Amino acid sequence: MGHSHSHGGGAEALSAGGRHRSRLAIALVLIGGFFVVELVTALLTRSLSLLSDAGHMAADVLTLAAALGAATVAGRGDRSGRRSFGLYRIEVFASLFAVLVMLAVAAWVLIEAIGRLGTAPEIGTTGMLVVGVLGLAVNLVVMRILSGGARESLAVKGAYLEVLADTVGSIGVVVAGVLVALTGSALADTVVALAIGAFVAVRAVMLGREVLGVLAQETPRHLDPAAVQADLAALDGVTEVHDLHLWTLTSGMDVATAHLRVEERADAHGVLDAAQELLRTRHGLEHCTLQIEPEAHRTDEESAW
Repeated sequence: MGHSHSHGGGAEALSAGGRHRSRLAIALVLIGGFFVVELVTALLTRSLSLLSDAGHMAADVLTLAAALGAATVAGRGDRSGRRSFGLYRIEVFASLFAVLVMLAVAAWVLIEAIGRLGTAPEIGTTGMLVVGVLGLAVNLVVMRILSGGARESLAVKGAYLEVLADTVGSIGVVVAGVLVALTGSALADTVVALAIGAFVAVRAVMLGREVLGVLAQETPRHLDPAAVQADLAALDGVTEVHDLHLWTLTSGMDVATAHLRVEERADAHGVLDAAQELLRTRHGLEHCTLQIEPEAHRTDEESAW
């Protein structure tokens, strides 16, 4: 006896990213608008730290746009009939795109900083400080908007980490502006730019590891396969649990499949209902596919043993 089920309500009921589209849209408008201001000011003041922060904010814009697009597309049904899981994984690929953008920004900042070593450009600290403070305020507001969704969605988390890194960058711009104003040296501006690039790279690697774990169908960290298997095996009538698989399809949607071998006289329907209830309440697994096998049932491979 096989059984599979999914909960209704469309992709948005299952995709965490779909539930936070409005957050992403508001954040995109705020960050996109301020990016133009920061870029123009960076070019006028000749501040590398401000320019690197503007580059990072451009990455924010791309990341937010990709996350919003992914959340929107994931909420649409599949008309081809060939995608049995729909378009949920678009959200994960959007997170991978965010990682690549962050790494590209970090590399660009490093190249620019190396090219400036040994030069002494004049930097307009007033504009640099004003925009740095305003950028910090905008980033804090956007972080607040995205904070709730970042706990549920990988795409929103990618955007949140981007804005978090940019917040640190804004603080660095303010610090660099103060130091340049006090010392008259552009060295602080270059050092802060390098620090921003390094921070962006570290955050990108951390998010990248999480994204690759999902794409590799690793067992989610909050689930213990041994505990899940032991709990299923302890159900009345179950004699063996095999072919247990646990993975994350997309943010907020963990998936499980398993074969349960049961006693000949066991109530198969009762075992199935008990197993589903156990996985849902004890392990938070809503989307499961379970196959019930009578004790006498053996596959060709098992019969050959």
